[in-house]
Amino acid sequence: MLNERIRILIVEDDPDMAELISDLVEAEGWTPLTAPSAEAAAGVLAHETVHLVLVDHNLPGASGRTFAQRLRAQTNIGIVMVTAAGSAADRVLGLETAADDYVVKPFEPIELTARIKAVLRRTIPTLKPEREAEREHEPASLRLGDWSIDLKNRRAICLSDPAKSLTSAEFALLEILAEAPNVPVSRAQILDRLGAESDRYIDRNVDVLVLRLRRKIERNPDLPRHILTRRGKGYVLSTDDGELVS
Repeated sequence: MLNERIRILIVEDDPDMAELISDLVEAEGWTPLTAPSAEAAAGVLAHETVHLVLVDHNLPGASGRTFAQRLRAQTNIGIVMVTAAGSAADRVLGLETAADDYVVKPFEPIELTARIKAVLRRTIPTLKPEREAEREHEPASLRLGDWSIDLKNRRAICLSDPAKSLTSAEFALLEILAEAPNVPVSRAQILDRLGAESDRYIDRNVDVLVLRLRRKIERNPDLPRHILTRRGKGYVLSTDDGELVS
């Protein structure tokens, strides 16, 4: 179980839902913090250490999506969007903007906690020390177009525009593909490594992550040179036009 020092901010204007999620968070040994609006959440973040933010899509004042976008521009903290939106398009939109994952109301408690754990594992390296031994043969750094990727220290810098950044989910996807350059990695393998729950939209989630990553690192996302699709096999990190440093 992830350790009890983890603090999770729940941004939810419905008191009953906020209490329900707080109870689930406490049951996992984490510490819940609550805020009924984006403005109140900003105040909490200014004074408290927070490891992950659960954001309701529909909030009074600034929307959850707007708040997530602002937060992502300032930090790589884990963000999980909680939404009542019913269509796949709405959920894909949430992932494309800022969130690392989403969960749809009404949700099963086990689904919410599984998604929180998956995002925490990606955003807090100390929670997954067992992965370090597996990275002996992984390249230490990558140069992909304008991007310099430091895999060891988990940093990604766009040399032409330092203001650009990768989300934790985007970086995690790049790490997975970088472990075996030029070798296809299936969607199922990616999902397993990301710790995502398996449901009917899950393959689409991987496609969305790939799309987001391509939009940032490829000069022409419609004609990618680094993150390629291998039909029937998955995705592959091509190093033909990049550099690897062991």
